Amino acid sequence: MTSPHHHTHTPLTIENCMSRKFVSFKPGMPVVEAAMSLVTNELIGGPVTDDDGRLVGWISEQDCLKTVMNVLYYSERVATVAKVMHPDVLTVKLSDDPIDLANQMLGAKPKIYPVVDDHGHVVGVISRRRILRAMCQRISKEWD
Repeated sequence: MTSPHHHTHTPLTIENCMSRKFVSFKPGMPVVEAAMSLVTNELIGGPVTDDDGRLVGWISEQDCLKTVMNVLYYSERVATVAKVMHPDVLTVKLSDDPIDLANQMLGAKPKIYPVVDDHGHVVGVISRRRILRAMCQRISKEWD
């Protein structure tokens, strides 16, 4: 018989915290189109991928806002995602520890990351909220 303090549950992994439902963007896509997609899906950002699904950047609501504002008020030409995306993206691997990631997220780091496989293909996204949800679900199971 196990002691009440010894819990035998599956470890928290990136895979069971992440979301496989994400919207990815193409570098040649107009920013306004990307912005509409973020808004429609209620996302704060998303991965930019090449035709093979490999990560090439990240575009955020914030990146879109400036461009959309310039289009609306200064009649600027609509830029492409490639022009406003962040090419250097902090990524998470499936083998990473969610607790380490949660600790990073306590700082000024991004609150959402793309999850990539060993070949740089985007397999999901993980956010502060997803990790928090997974942890809360663990706790409520232990309280049952």
